[in-house]
Amino acid sequence: MVRKDKFGEIVQMATDTIRSNKLRSALTVLGIVIGVAVVIGVSSIGRGLDDNVRDRLATVGPNVIFVFHLDPLTFGRMSEEMRTRRELTADDADALRELPHVEAVSVALRIFNQQFGSGTYAVKYEDRKAKNTMLEGNTASMLDVEDLPLSTGRWFTDSDDQHRSSVAILGSDTTRELFANRDPLGQEISVEGRTFQVIGTLGPIQSVVNTGKDPLNNRVIFPLYTFKQLHPEMKQHWIVVKATSHEDMPKAMDEIRQVLRRRRKVPFDKPDNFSMFTIESVGEVWNEITGGLFVAMFAISSVGLIVGGVGVMNVMLVSVTERTREIGVRKAIGARKLDILLQFTLEAIILTAVGGIIGILAGAILVWTIPAIWPSLPARMSMFWVIFGFSSAAGVGLIFGIYPAWKAANLDPIESLRYE
Repeated sequence: MVRKDKFGEIVQMATDTIRSNKLRSALTVLGIVIGVAVVIGVSSIGRGLDDNVRDRLATVGPNVIFVFHLDPLTFGRMSEEMRTRRELTADDADALRELPHVEAVSVALRIFNQQFGSGTYAVKYEDRKAKNTMLEGNTASMLDVEDLPLSTGRWFTDSDDQHRSSVAILGSDTTRELFANRDPLGQEISVEGRTFQVIGTLGPIQSVVNTGKDPLNNRVIFPLYTFKQLHPEMKQHWIVVKATSHEDMPKAMDEIRQVLRRRRKVPFDKPDNFSMFTIESVGEVWNEITGGLFVAMFAISSVGLIVGGVGVMNVMLVSVTERTREIGVRKAIGARKLDILLQFTLEAIILTAVGGIIGILAGAILVWTIPAIWPSLPARMSMFWVIFGFSSAAGVGLIFGIYPAWKAANLDPIESLRYE
């Protein structure tokens, strides 16, 4: 055992050695600082993005079912069967409205509307233009299905849809770009050469990333059949179904599947030629994507800690060689192997712990700076990763410092005194 006063003396000797070689100590911990800062930065960005996605998904509603003729949650090359699938129709949506466990149904068509190469954009008000705007056609029941924040004005009605009324509802970013501080209600906007009256505006919708260009906020929504007049070539209908409750979703999905298989004449021994998914399934896919990606990014960033640990070991081995005679003198006057082992191990741990603290501060600066420069990269610092970064740094000091300390403790005192 090492007595308390003896331990304090060993700690003092270790810190004095570090202070006497400030430049070498600083260069030694540089790798640790970079490693900890990168680990905190990567984990904070990953956590911020993950939280934003989950917050966004939570706003959609727990009992909403999306139906599309393709499977948007499948990545990679589409099969021939999928490429030749027939699109869903508004009539398909009408057939779902009377199902026992379906509360409401809406149908949507969407297009990102930018005239590439011309430098002009389709959505205009007087001399102002809204850039990268998404155009969307939807039914009057959209408000019953999705929890949209209608800020001002009114939503369009079934009558507006049936009469192909030239009315539109603007997303929050579109409203700001076109009208700034003016009241948009009753104003007329120009979309691809056609005039539409603004009857309502939406409030901000939680964005997946911290940027003002989220398509859900930068869009113009028309009655479905009005939109079809504007873009008759668009046939890829999205059907969004709201089940009577979250518990009834499996029943609602079974009912939807039976109706669509019958309408699309799918043989009983063939798989569905359409796709159904929920927010939970989107979350599962997100977890699969980000889980592997985050592990890879974390592994890459951890290389900095390993490199820093190798640097600590190298410097400590050099230190043992330089102080061979000193070690011999200490042993000659009564120092034990445990004292020498503890001293050199503490030197390595103190070095890496200091590097860990500096790395945490650098990581905090990184977390604050990145969103300021790139708003699309959210970052939220976690106490878990701060503790993990510091513990990893100290652990690296212990792991990579133990061999040089063991080598110093096992030097022969007679040979050490003779060392020149």
